[in-house]
Amino acid sequence: MKKATSLLLAMGMVVSLAGCGGKSESTSTEPTKAADPTQAPAATEAPAATEAPAATEAAKDPVDLTMWCIATESDSNRHAYVTAIDEFKAAHPEINLTWEATQNESYKTKIKAAVAANEMPDIFFTWGAGFIQEFVEADRVYCVDDVYAKYKDELPEVMMGNLKFDGKYYGAPTTFNVVAMFCNMDLLKQAGYDAVPGTYEELLKCCDDLKAKGITPFGCSGKENWAISEYSESMIQKSVGTDKMRAMYEGKESWNNPDVIKAIDSLQEMVKKEYFDPAAVALSNDEVKANFIAGKYAFYINGTWNVADMVANGLDDKVQVAEFPVINPANAQLGELIGGANDSLAVAASSKNAAVAAETCFELARGICHYGNLDGVGIPAWKPFYDTSSLSKMSNTVADIVANASKTVLFGDNFLSADKANIYLDYVGQAYATAIDGQAYAEGLDNDLK
Repeated sequence: MKKATSLLLAMGMVVSLAGCGGKSESTSTEPTKAADPTQAPAATEAPAATEAPAATEAAKDPVDLTMWCIATESDSNRHAYVTAIDEFKAAHPEINLTWEATQNESYKTKIKAAVAANEMPDIFFTWGAGFIQEFVEADRVYCVDDVYAKYKDELPEVMMGNLKFDGKYYGAPTTFNVVAMFCNMDLLKQAGYDAVPGTYEELLKCCDDLKAKGITPFGCSGKENWAISEYSESMIQKSVGTDKMRAMYEGKESWNNPDVIKAIDSLQEMVKKEYFDPAAVALSNDEVKANFIAGKYAFYINGTWNVADMVANGLDDKVQVAEFPVINPANAQLGELIGGANDSLAVAASSKNAAVAAETCFELARGICHYGNLDGVGIPAWKPFYDTSSLSKMSNTVADIVANASKTVLFGDNFLSADKANIYLDYVGQAYATAIDGQAYAEGLDNDLK
């Protein structure tokens, strides 16, 4: 089944602005050797390298390029980055590429400071939409229109929407990911469930039944607000609908409406009933994910980039991937998802070798997409040129979910500009900590995001 190929035909339905990546607490530099290839399916064909840029062919000395990303040792995308970079280096001895990886949240601070000081690497990882838009508006990002024209047949324009501003393109996406609900079916069976609850009411009943068996329903990091937003956004989207949710991010609709308030109040009710692990308030997302993999929680809501870690830990037949159920069917339906083609590489306008960096950016993005798809860390943004039939059951389930999607909206902290994203995530954290109720959450965002 070549799921990824058929998926690209469905992406036209989800062209709307559509996360996140790895989450270790360390900073790492270029590895001395590639990750163990046994940790991911072998590629059936390597990406074909494009011709080296003319500028480098005539150069007497190798061109030095630097790159920053978030593919730290514990990041799901680490193997894809290492393999793609090693492959690129072998194909391009005329380019001396050095790179370093920084943990997700620390990276956001690091890249923003670099942009402000105009001291950026040649190539940098970025999220699309609001995150990179401020960099573009500050003239810190190199326009890649000329390079994209060479790759247009491989990279559909629908995948470039989060990197397009005023009709120009400013980067190359790697993968397409959405938020999903990971379900440990062994634990659900202990509570009497042979299938994932299909409605919100059934999900709440399942949580009660799990607790009666001494099983914690959910795990969620209380230390990382973006991880909390995977839960709150799922509940808000399935309460108000995707169109209204996008309009709220854009400032065209009020946050202060009954469905938003009810969604946050419902989330807090789940917290008060200890459907969430109380101890997880002090844990990182990596620690919470490790607990889920170890069988401590029945459910874990996060990005589909986590499929790789689940499969690597032998959970392909134990964990089922599903959508969060609809809360208000009058406004929302199954097939409305959080996410999109978002993880990307871009080039600094200040790069001394910007044209070469742009070519490198696209080649690396294609390679990372290729190996990331085979590793199970995302649906490909680029057209697959390889057989995907060996992908895991979970990867194929994710492909089916996305192929059947009707609408998507990007993760809130990426859709919004950097300053607004910080405000937004602060409210998300306060709501999860029950420091404010749904009404205060809605009113606060309505006032502070204007």
